[in-house]
Amino acid sequence: MGKMNILIEKMFSLQGKVAVVTGGTRGIGAAIAIGLAEAGADIIMLQRDTSRRETLTAVEAVGSKATIVKCNLADAEEVKGIVNHITQELGYTVDILVNCGGIQRRHPAETFPDEDWNEVLQVNLTTCFTLARDVGRHMLETMNNRPQGFRGKIINIASLVSFQGGVTVPAYAAAKHGILGMTKALSNDWVGKGINVNAVAPGYIATEMNTALIANPTRSRQIMERIPIGRWGTPDDFKGVVIFLASGASDYISGDCITVDGGWMAR
Repeated sequence: MGKMNILIEKMFSLQGKVAVVTGGTRGIGAAIAIGLAEAGADIIMLQRDTSRRETLTAVEAVGSKATIVKCNLADAEEVKGIVNHITQELGYTVDILVNCGGIQRRHPAETFPDEDWNEVLQVNLTTCFTLARDVGRHMLETMNNRPQGFRGKIINIASLVSFQGGVTVPAYAAAKHGILGMTKALSNDWVGKGINVNAVAPGYIATEMNTALIANPTRSRQIMERIPIGRWGTPDDFKGVVIFLASGASDYISGDCITVDGGWMAR
């Protein structure tokens, strides 16, 4: 093994780590789960539909273990018990959490329904907090049994509308602004105790969530004209940044948000 390979192995390997990932059945979440597996981590995917096994198959194909745990991210009571189920009943020790699961609802602000507001805030913010809180507590409680130098890694998926208001998406914007505040607050509480908490903000990515934008020729053209790199993002654009934040290479980074947007925010 050459010097470069030794360096990469030392800094970025996730061998022996266990990562819990939400939103892993498609899009960015699927790419993240597979990327973490390619770096050596075993993956636990929280899924409402346990019949969706494409990501599990892809994770196993690169030689990592994959487990699907049934959980509806919109069900607050179900979410509250899931980390205890994973750590106590299934016996896993969790090293990494990626909060990627999310939903979108679009309506004019003046007619935005209460039920859609509540559902978006539950899935995109409250569930993320509940999982981060419970995984963080689990990491703190098991810290004395960890290898020397261990640091837990919690990664929340934010958005461009963590910084902007968007159009017809007030609930999504509120939730994603909340993700940034939550990330900083949890970092303040935990970074001195061995847990790094960071966020990743995707730009305009060609996924199912953005189907409506892609299908709208005017909005699609307007968006493309503002992306300096000259293309929409793809889910695979998130493998590297999440592996970085999950690995020892980012041990001195916490409370931060890395924007993966092809240069959009700098425009």
